Amino acid sequence: MANLTTKYMGVELKNPIIVGACNLVEKRDNLLKMEEAGAGAIVYKSLFEEQIQLESLQMSENMQEFNERHAEMITQFPDIEHAGPEEYLMNLRQAKMALKIPLFASLNCVNMETWIEYAQKIEETGVDGLEINLYYIPSDFEIMGRAIISEQLDIVEEIKKSIKIPIAVKLSPYYTNPLYVINEMDKRGADAFVLFNRLFQPEIDIDKETMHFPYNLSSSEDNRFPLRVAGMLYQNIKASICSSRGIFTGEDAIAMLLAGADCVQVVSTLYKNKIEQISAMLTDIERWMDGKGYAKIDDFRGKMSKDKIDDPFAYRRAQYVDILMRSEQIFKRYPTV
Repeated sequence: MANLTTKYMGVELKNPIIVGACNLVEKRDNLLKMEEAGAGAIVYKSLFEEQIQLESLQMSENMQEFNERHAEMITQFPDIEHAGPEEYLMNLRQAKMALKIPLFASLNCVNMETWIEYAQKIEETGVDGLEINLYYIPSDFEIMGRAIISEQLDIVEEIKKSIKIPIAVKLSPYYTNPLYVINEMDKRGADAFVLFNRLFQPEIDIDKETMHFPYNLSSSEDNRFPLRVAGMLYQNIKASICSSRGIFTGEDAIAMLLAGADCVQVVSTLYKNKIEQISAMLTDIERWMDGKGYAKIDDFRGKMSKDKIDDPFAYRRAQYVDILMRSEQIFKRYPTV
């Protein structure tokens, strides 16, 4: 039987299938089902600094709503501060205690001080590693891209200095040159990179003329860019590579491993195909490896990376030009009227 063990940011996993951060992991029963289905590790739902700030503001406003209703009344309630991330940390501890497989935390912050504070508190829960989510939503015409990247590099470096557990950086795909950013973060000490975060985008309801934010799951088409970047990163950085987005089947996972990924994260396929899909994916990987004669993942990982294949243009734009030149294939697949 094929050996599916792999290493991710120094942590040994029994297989390369990691459940990504999502609402499913909030329920203890789901965590146990994921473990039973064979997940190699789980990333717990993210802690958002912005959510803590919003809850704190709402609590303050609610408590002050009836202040000064009477001439002799200054405040109706004693001063009470929001508990901050304590509920999240409690749930994280309980999840860690419930599982035998590695559990990673996920963190989204805004301020440097909070990144450090929350990272240290998360480390105290006993989790096996921390995934930090770095992204920037363009909203200011004056901020240069270089300043944004510089700040993110500092965040990685400072968090790495402040905690002992390994850190993975989950990145947005919207960098002019993600290879440069990843390489610089690798130099700053990042232990792994997750390729890539799926950001929610707004839509406009043209009938109601309102904004709404639908919960759109990824599709199998979304795995092309992570595959390309994984193939270009293989053996060119020290950190582990974890591919995310659009990974629904065992075949999708195999392709990422062939490109050079150490592991993959799955979320959308669990919503669409249930948690049992993990078992199906592992069965597909084992069957493929046995059929190919691969005893372990390292026997084929990176075999189709940029530095291993004969075609020097497969991971470059020149391949795109070649596809356009062979337009008859497009017409065969999509006949015109």
